[in-house]
Amino acid sequence: MLFKKMANLLKKLLCIVIFTLYNSQAYPNTLNFEQWLKDFKVLARSEGISEKTINKTLVSVKFIPKVIEYDRYQPEFYEDTKTYITKRANKFKIKEGLSLYQSQKNLINIIEKNFNIEKELLLALMGIETNFGKYLGKMDIISSLATLSFDKRRSVFFTNELLILLKLIDKKIVDPKILYGSWAGAFGNFQFMPSTIKNYALDYNKNLTIELKSIDDSFASAANYIKKVGWNNKEPCFYKVELNENIPNKYLNTSAQKIMNKKKLSFFKKYLKNFKHDDINENLIVGIITPDKDIVKNSKKLKPAYIVFNNYEVILKWNRSLRFALAVCTLKDEFKNEI
Repeated sequence: MLFKKMANLLKKLLCIVIFTLYNSQAYPNTLNFEQWLKDFKVLARSEGISEKTINKTLVSVKFIPKVIEYDRYQPEFYEDTKTYITKRANKFKIKEGLSLYQSQKNLINIIEKNFNIEKELLLALMGIETNFGKYLGKMDIISSLATLSFDKRRSVFFTNELLILLKLIDKKIVDPKILYGSWAGAFGNFQFMPSTIKNYALDYNKNLTIELKSIDDSFASAANYIKKVGWNNKEPCFYKVELNENIPNKYLNTSAQKIMNKKKLSFFKKYLKNFKHDDINENLIVGIITPDKDIVKNSKKLKPAYIVFNNYEVILKWNRSLRFALAVCTLKDEFKNEI
């Protein structure tokens, strides 16, 4: 049974890869988007998506040049860490989050208890993703995903996301009439991608519809997601540190794709200046990140630097950005000081 599932998964992935490889050569410019769309419909049918859904959802799909601009110019690609965090974990954000918490206190506390996920973390994620539901995005999600599928940079990923979304529509899990969100195809208070909706979204209020713009479904879905990918309330996320000059370069991570060369905290202590967190278990496996190195012009090699724990890597599963994860955990700690 497991072998059959793996075989089907590999077959599906192969179809998507072949589709995207062919299209990367066949459609070198936006003039060929219409031909790409015809070929995508063939792929969608081969994935079992109904003709009704294909016709209903793709009839007005279009290439959006602005989506490509946003993809190439994300804050994670150019803002230094201090600027990025300050913009997203400030007094205004804390005030807005506390206001939302006070208005939804009973519900949020129940969700915290049911899922064993800190309310402060949920507030931080929502605050940074959509400013507590104020900036949900106005892009046509289907067209955004189609544009990014057509584009070469991450075509396999976005082709798969678009197929998943059409399947969710086919099963009436998602209403296509409300699919407006971010340029990258994310939706709702916590900006779930289609694969995240499929794997983690919940109909928490049991009204037979998953409503990710509502507080109850969106908070419960976010708590379910972050719990299942491994968040541990009893462990830290990160600590900012000062590094000794003799630390080998191989321990300095600058990519969010995977934290490399992790060791026990006790191992790294010889490379840290004035590390005063003696209450932390020295056997915990940690890594070191220097998020400005190799990205920000004229940045210092060893500053800023952070010791990161497993919880930090859990946030990276949510969003593969070193700065995003730092901002989320910073804002979470700010809320802990206020609630």
